[in-house]
Amino acid sequence: MTTNRNSQHGFTLVEMLLAMTLGLLVLVLALAMLGHTRDASAHLNGSIAAEREARAVLTQLTADLHSASFHQGSVFEQSHAAWPGDRIGFFSLQDPDAQGPAGSIGDLCAIHYYLKDLRISGKTVRCLMRGSRCSSDTFQALRRNHAPALFTRSQIDEPVAFGILAFEARPQIRNPTGQWQAWQPTMALAPAVIAVRLVIARRELAAKLTDANSWDGCGSAAGLLGEAAKATANRHLEVYSTMIRFGHPALTERGL
Repeated sequence: MTTNRNSQHGFTLVEMLLAMTLGLLVLVLALAMLGHTRDASAHLNGSIAAEREARAVLTQLTADLHSASFHQGSVFEQSHAAWPGDRIGFFSLQDPDAQGPAGSIGDLCAIHYYLKDLRISGKTVRCLMRGSRCSSDTFQALRRNHAPALFTRSQIDEPVAFGILAFEARPQIRNPTGQWQAWQPTMALAPAVIAVRLVIARRELAAKLTDANSWDGCGSAAGLLGEAAKATANRHLEVYSTMIRFGHPALTERGL
């Protein structure tokens, strides 16, 4: 008579090493997927924040330009830097409630846009500023032929967007063939549109631009920003371009 023995089979060293290797691979893949998801989420959040900045700027700028009235004292100063910072100053009809009761004697105000570096939480942040001079100051300056004084920087100017790497505001007019061309101050007619281009640094990039030189694309920041002409290909930048009508036709034809 024979007896059947139930032999117990244990894991060999090779089998244990193989199981550990597979487990490690699964862990590495999980961590990689988690990191990719976190990066994608940060990229999406940065894109949403940049879009919010652009929407705020374009909404305010469109409202100001649509109610603009042409005057020879208007300012359209173009920057020739690699990352341009244009400056524009023009006259616009503003609601008295937006001026404050003390300075409101009408609706004609002076509006001014330009880039400025502000110190925020110990770092330099390039911002798009909006200056507004009430109707009282505007009429007084016009009576004295001091229009340029309305478009100088002031401590009361407020930032309308943060992390603005470049701001272009180029006046244009149609030529006799109907094509857009650059408007010149010597032209009798007012500009028809303002071609606006914004380049906004996403949060992760803006955090690395700590001083004015880095915002200019100098030093080590040159590698982060890349070439200005290829800004649309930089995943850390958001580029927005549009054309905004300058003034109501009845206002721009008549002028001030």
